[in-house]
Amino acid sequence: MTLDSPKLGCTDSPVRHERGQKAVFCGLTGIVWLHRKMQDAFFLVVGSRTCAHLLQAAAGVMIFAEPRFGTAVLEEQDLAGLADANAELDREVARLLERRPDIRQLFLVGSCPSEVIKLDLERAAERLNAHHAPHVRVYAYSGSGLDTTFTQGEDTCLAAMVPTLKPAETAELLVVGALPDVVEDQCASLLAQLGLPSVRFLPARRSDAAPAVGPNTRFILAQPFLGDTAAALERRGAKRIAAPFPFGEEGTTLWLKAVADVYGVSAETFEAVTAAPRARAKKALAAHRGTLEGRSLFLFPDSQLEIPLARFLARECGMVPTEVGTPFLHRAIMAPELALLPAGASLTEGQDLEAQLERHAAINPDLTVCGLGLANPLEAQGHATKWAIELVFTPIHFYEQAGDLAGLFSRPLRRRALLAGGSAA
Repeated sequence: MTLDSPKLGCTDSPVRHERGQKAVFCGLTGIVWLHRKMQDAFFLVVGSRTCAHLLQAAAGVMIFAEPRFGTAVLEEQDLAGLADANAELDREVARLLERRPDIRQLFLVGSCPSEVIKLDLERAAERLNAHHAPHVRVYAYSGSGLDTTFTQGEDTCLAAMVPTLKPAETAELLVVGALPDVVEDQCASLLAQLGLPSVRFLPARRSDAAPAVGPNTRFILAQPFLGDTAAALERRGAKRIAAPFPFGEEGTTLWLKAVADVYGVSAETFEAVTAAPRARAKKALAAHRGTLEGRSLFLFPDSQLEIPLARFLARECGMVPTEVGTPFLHRAIMAPELALLPAGASLTEGQDLEAQLERHAAINPDLTVCGLGLANPLEAQGHATKWAIELVFTPIHFYEQAGDLAGLFSRPLRRRALLAGGSAA
């Protein structure tokens, strides 16, 4: 374990770097929300039966029902290199595309490193593109738990798409990160009211609406876990707009203000557009502040949402972050968030599970945000917990969701108070 002081932000506390046992889902989980977002896409996981069972359990559906994802299971002879896995993959893809002519984007998702599955999926994607384009565009990315954690599956997916986006000369704003459709519509409406008619989203709902990228493109991240995607866009010449993330009233306002400043939106227009939704968000947050204010908070590393959420809970809900763990700390992307995070919060990058559990026990926080694997044992020990995975599957961005976001954290405390026979505040 090593310690260093962050160069950015208002906090002078060191960042604890840990490398040890982890408790987090792998990047395959991202398929569960990505396949719903991209309506003409199909995600074909190339891997073992274990991976098929994971997706089946995580999605809560039978994988063989073929919504917009499935698994090409590698048998023992494939893993041993005794069969021509490339020929088998080509054959299965051909069968899939014949059966599903609605597919326009096909993602080959590796569940293990290529050394294990004996397949180079990037080369396979190139080969399949030569055969199936332009009707179908084939991509490849890794969702392996050895290469990626929970939300990194979306990052590697979007980063794989960026090199194929058409070049653009026009000046457009690109909002990056998969958002529920209703939230994306709210975002688009706010930006249009600010006077930005040319706004695109990555990922787009359908392939024919995919954005173009060029040196005049400005992009802003809607999700904090997209470091590889941001780097890929910058290699295409696009310029990132730095901002806190749009969680809560303050975060949303600062996110929109960063865009408004770049595009020269007047203060009067900005106030006119944001005044009413800001007031609604503040009113919704007030209903939860009484439950959350003054309560201590501990976040285990899981989704890379931890730092923005800690900022939101501290500044808008009055909570006291003790330890804020995150799988990776991307300094440039997190700079605006670190500048707003209370100085007393302890930051941890990576995880050594046993050591972190010891610190958690010593702190004994009022509320713990953690993965599913830790929640039940901690609840059995008497701790109130919030599943981190719920924060990814629930609409939480922008003004209209501010109260719902606070409610995700107030609900466990109210439930515990009711079970104890006390006040639910």
